[in-house]
Amino acid sequence: MAENGKISGLQLMVLTFLYTIGTTVLVIPAGLAATAKQDAWLGAIAGVLIGTVVIGLYMGLLTVYPGLSFVNICRSALGKWVGTALGVIYMCYAFIGASTVLFYVGNFFKTQFIPHTPLWCTIMLFAVVVAMGARLGLETIARASELMLPWFLMLFVLLVLTLVPAAKSANVLPVFEVGWKPIFSAGLSFAGTAYMPMVFLFSVLPHVKAPEKTKIGMYVSALLGGVCVILVTLFCILILGPNITGRSMYPSYALVKKINIGNFLQRVEAILAGLWFITTYVKTTFYYYAGVRSLSEILGLKQYKVVTLPCAMAVVVFSLVVYPDVVYMQYWDSIIFPPYIILLGVVIPLLLWIIGLAKQNSQQEPSTSTQNQLDKGS
Repeated sequence: MAENGKISGLQLMVLTFLYTIGTTVLVIPAGLAATAKQDAWLGAIAGVLIGTVVIGLYMGLLTVYPGLSFVNICRSALGKWVGTALGVIYMCYAFIGASTVLFYVGNFFKTQFIPHTPLWCTIMLFAVVVAMGARLGLETIARASELMLPWFLMLFVLLVLTLVPAAKSANVLPVFEVGWKPIFSAGLSFAGTAYMPMVFLFSVLPHVKAPEKTKIGMYVSALLGGVCVILVTLFCILILGPNITGRSMYPSYALVKKINIGNFLQRVEAILAGLWFITTYVKTTFYYYAGVRSLSEILGLKQYKVVTLPCAMAVVVFSLVVYPDVVYMQYWDSIIFPPYIILLGVVIPLLLWIIGLAKQNSQQEPSTSTQNQLDKGS
C-alpha cells in the first residue's frame, strides 16, 4: 500500500496553506458574526491562536511517532485491535468530511449560479475531479496545488484591494462589546473548521522529504491561511455589518457583490467563487485521500488506488443525504460539529501523544539503568 511519491517541504507548505483556508473563507464569517457580532474578526484572531496550539500538538505527535500515518499511530499506541478500531473511526470521519464539503459545493453552485441544475450533477462532477486527483497520487496533487497557488494569491490580492474603498470603520465599533466568552467560542469554531481537520495531513507527512525540517514551514503556512480568513471576516464586518454577515449563508460571496469602482469594475463575485473552488478542491481531496489511504491500511491492501472508485461512488451518494436540508446543516455546524471535532482533532491526538511519550520514557529507563551498570562494572 506504500506510495512511492515524495513531496518537498515547500509543496507541503502550499498544501497546508490552501487546506487551512478550505471551505472556511466562504462559510465561517457567518458563524463568527452570529456568535461574536462586530467582534467576529477578534474571534477569527482567537481561532488562529488556538490553531497554533493545535498545530503544535500535531507536530509533537509527529515527533513521537515519526514516519507513521494516523492509523499506524493508533496501532502503535493502542495495539492492533483497539488502534484499528480507532483508525476506522477516523477513516469514517474523513469520508464524512469529504461528503459534507461536496454538499457545500453543490449547494453553493445550485443557489448562486446554476439553480436549475440538479444537485447531484454538480456533486458528481466535482467528485470525479477529486477522485482523479487522489488516484493520480500525492505528487500530482502537490504539483497541481503549486500551479493553483499563484492564481489564488492574485485573485485574493485583487479582492482585498477592491474592497478597501467600501469599508466603514463604524461597523466594527464598539470593540470587545460582547466580552471574551463569545469571542473564545467563535475562536473554537474557527479553529475547529480551519485547523483541527489538519489531523488528516498525517496521511501526507510520511511522504514528505525531511519532515523534521518542515515544522516551521507548516506553522507559517497555516498562520498565513488563517490571516487570509481573518481579512475576509474583517471586511465582511466592515462592509456588510455584523447583522447581515450573521444572517447570510455565504457572507463573503455577498461581500464581493458590493465591489463597485467607478460603476465600471463590478459584479466580480466569480473571483471569490474561483478562490473558494481552489481551496475547497484541496481540502476535499485530502479528506478523500486520507479516507482511501486509511481504508487500504486497515484492509492491508498493497495499493490504495483500487478503492478510489468505489469509495468515490459511496461518498457521492452519502453527500446527497448527509444534510437533509439547510436548517439541519446550520444546526450541525453550530451545535454538533464543535464538540465532535474537538474530540477527534484534539482530545484523541493528545491522548496518543501522552501514550507515546510514556512509552518512550519507559523504553529509555531500562537502557539508562543498563548503561549505568556497565559503567560501574568497568
